[in-house]
Amino acid sequence: MAIGQSGKFYLSDDLVKSQSSSSLSLSFSNGPTANEDVTGLYTVTISSSGTGTISSMIIEISSDGSDWNEVVNLTTTPWLTYLDSTSYTNDSYTLRVKAYDTDVNEYTDYYSSGEFNIVNQVPVITSFSLSNTGTGTGETALNRAWYNIPANGTLAFSWAATDDDLSHASLTNVPGPGTPTNDGPSDLSYGWDWNTGNIQEGTYNPRLTIYDNSGLSATKTMFIGIDRTAPTFSSPTIVGNNGWSSTEEVTISGLDSAADDGTGSGISHVQYKQNDVWFNTTDSSISLTFEEGEHTIPMRAVDNVGNVGNPIDVDIKVDTSEPIGIGWTVPELSTSIIGAVNISFRAEDLGSGIDNSSSKIQFGFDLNGVGATPDQSGRWIDYGDSGLDGSVALASWISKSRQYLMLRAVVTDNAGNELTTIPAAYQILPGKDLWWNASETNLDRLVVRPGDTNGKVVITSLLEANQDWTNDVKVILQAAPADRTADVDWTTMKTVIVTANNISDECNCEEITWEYTVPNTGQWDLRLVIDPDNSLDERDEANNNYHLMVTGASVTGIGVVSSFAPSVYAILIVGFALAIYQKRKTILPPN
Repeated sequence: MAIGQSGKFYLSDDLVKSQSSSSLSLSFSNGPTANEDVTGLYTVTISSSGTGTISSMIIEISSDGSDWNEVVNLTTTPWLTYLDSTSYTNDSYTLRVKAYDTDVNEYTDYYSSGEFNIVNQVPVITSFSLSNTGTGTGETALNRAWYNIPANGTLAFSWAATDDDLSHASLTNVPGPGTPTNDGPSDLSYGWDWNTGNIQEGTYNPRLTIYDNSGLSATKTMFIGIDRTAPTFSSPTIVGNNGWSSTEEVTISGLDSAADDGTGSGISHVQYKQNDVWFNTTDSSISLTFEEGEHTIPMRAVDNVGNVGNPIDVDIKVDTSEPIGIGWTVPELSTSIIGAVNISFRAEDLGSGIDNSSSKIQFGFDLNGVGATPDQSGRWIDYGDSGLDGSVALASWISKSRQYLMLRAVVTDNAGNELTTIPAAYQILPGKDLWWNASETNLDRLVVRPGDTNGKVVITSLLEANQDWTNDVKVILQAAPADRTADVDWTTMKTVIVTANNISDECNCEEITWEYTVPNTGQWDLRLVIDPDNSLDERDEANNNYHLMVTGASVTGIGVVSSFAPSVYAILIVGFALAIYQKRKTILPPN
C-alpha cells in the first residue's frame, strides 16, 4: 500500500506519480510480490498500458527505499530481465521501473513492486576428507596431507554439506589420469573411491564444489601429496677434531641436514643402531658413549609416511690418550756453530695420529739447565709456525757458551689430546779444545840415577787441537815427589808459549820437547798442563793435564839399580810364562 498525492491509498504496483506528461502506465506482470521469498534466478517481466512509445526501460532495486541501484537498462523487447538474487545479501528489497516515452521525450513516472525477501541459502561444506591413513591436515599447502599408497591404490574421498536444496558435487584436480564423475544430482553418494591404476607421486590440490538447485555453490580445496620414495641419509658431523673425539661421549650432530626427503613428505626421525637394536631420535644431535678405538654404527632416515631409507655406516673414532713422546734429535751444540741448528722431536700416537699442524717445538736459554721456564730468555719461544721439526738460529753462538738450550715439545694428536714434554736441557760447550796426544807423549827413560850428570830425562809431547787455533797457548811442565803430603804443591819446571800460528797447520798440532833432571832418589810425578791459568774457554778442561812418573834410583854398580832391576826382570819372566801357558791351553784338543 502507498498514499497517493490525493491522500488515497493505492497498491504500490499501481502507484503512478503524475509528474510525467507521458500517458504510459507500467506494472510488474511477473515480479516479486509483497512478502514473497525469492531465491536463485528470478524472471522479472514489465507490461505497459496507455499511449506512448517506449524506447528503453530502467529497472532499479533498493533495500531501504532511498539508495537505488540499477539492475538493468532494457533497450529492446521483450521487456524482461533475470534477477540473480544470489548477487544480493539476504534482506528485504523493492524493485522499481521507469520507461522513456519518445512521444513526449521524457521518462514515465516510477512504478514499484511489492517489498519482497531474498532468502538464498549458500551451500556450506561441513567436511571434505580422505579416509586413507596419512599425515598432515591438508588445510594449507604448508601443512599438506601426505599418503603412502601404491600406484594402483584407491583414494577414498568423502564430503558432507548443508543446504536447503542440494543438487550435486564435483571433484577436480585429483591424481590422474582423468576426473571423477559428479556425485548426484539424482543419487548422492557423498564421496568417491578414486582408483586410476596409475597414481603418480607428487603434490595435488583436489577441489570439491557443491551445487544447489538455486544455482549457488561452495568450494573447498584439499592439499595432498603422494610419497612412496624413501629418504636418503648422508654422513653427519662427528664433533671433535678431524673426525676424532677426545672423549668417550661422542656427539653426532647435523642429523637434520644429513637426512633428505627431497620433495616428499619430509623427515619424521632418524634411526641409529647399537647392539642390534634400532633407536629413534628427532633431535638434530645426539651423544653416545663408545670405548676408545674406531667404531661403525648404521644410521638411516624415516619420512613422515613411514618410508625407511637405506642405512649408511657412520665411522666413530675415539682417542682419549695423549701422544707418546719418544725423544729429541739434537746435534752437538758448541760455540763454533755458525747459523742454524736443526732440531726435531719424535712422538707417536697409536690412535688418531699426530697433528703436525697443531704441534710445535718451544725453546729458550738457561744458565743451569733446570726449571720450568728458561731463565735467560724468560719465556718459551715457539720456533716455526708448527710441526716437530725446526731450527734455532743465532747471530753468535759464542755468547751462549756454557749456557743450556732448553727444549720442550707441545704435541697434539688429531683428536685434540695434548702432551707438553718435560723440559730438556742441552749445554752449549766451547767449540775449541786442546789436549795431549797420549800415544805421542812419553819419557825416554823411566829409571835414572839422580843428579845432573845421569838424572836428565827427555819428554816428547804432542799438543793437539780439534780445529784451527787463533790464540797463543801457555803450557807448563810441573814436578812433585810421588810420596808427597797434601801440603806439598807442584813445582813448575818450565813454561812454553805456543803461538797460534804453530797449531793452525794441517794437523792442528805442535810437538814440544821437555827436559827434566831427577834431583833425588825416589819416584817423581811429572805433569804437562795446558792453559794453567784457565784463560782459554775450552770444550773439555779435564784433558788439559797429562801425568808421567820417573824414578830416581840408587845403584852399586854402573847402570844397575839393585833394588829395582830384579823386580822388573821377575815381572817380565812371570809374564812370558803366563803367556805360554795360556797359549797351550787354548790350542790343546778336547779329550
